[in-house]
Amino acid sequence: MSPAPVRFRDPRSTRYDFIGSVLVRCPRCERAAHVQRNPYQPDPAIGSVLFASRRLVCGGCGLSRGWSGRSVMFSRSTAAPARDPYFQIPVWLQTETRHGWLWAYNLEHLTYLRRFVAASLRERAPWYDSGQKMTLVARLPVWIKSAKNRDEVLRAIDRIQDTLGVSRRPDGR
Repeated sequence: MSPAPVRFRDPRSTRYDFIGSVLVRCPRCERAAHVQRNPYQPDPAIGSVLFASRRLVCGGCGLSRGWSGRSVMFSRSTAAPARDPYFQIPVWLQTETRHGWLWAYNLEHLTYLRRFVAASLRERAPWYDSGQKMTLVARLPVWIKSAKNRDEVLRAIDRIQDTLGVSRRPDGR
């Protein structure tokens, strides 16, 4: 008897659900840094959460920058390395495969991708159900969705996850 299939039900997440905190490569010291909502700014109205003030903070070198712009630019292709939508700094969690670049904004996003890729049974919400139709899963490149690339993509996700341990020096900083 074969084992029960691993099931993934699309929770209708979009890329906007994962940009609350983005791991990026610090432009000064090349270590992992965070881009997150500015804690010193009041909460914006519901419709303007995407354009809320952001901070780039690096724990390694102490770099701190603010963003309060009016335009956000998302990475649209897997042909080039991904960049953070606010500061346009390279995302930390990314690796190149023979098909293109695989990347995630943060650990939650990476876990979401791993669950999707590892699942042998992938369920989408019914077409007649109200709500978001073009979810993050629906917008993934075909090579990530393909079952024949499952092992390769999972190995790439493991390589990305390994970079989290490398981002810290032996002394803990």
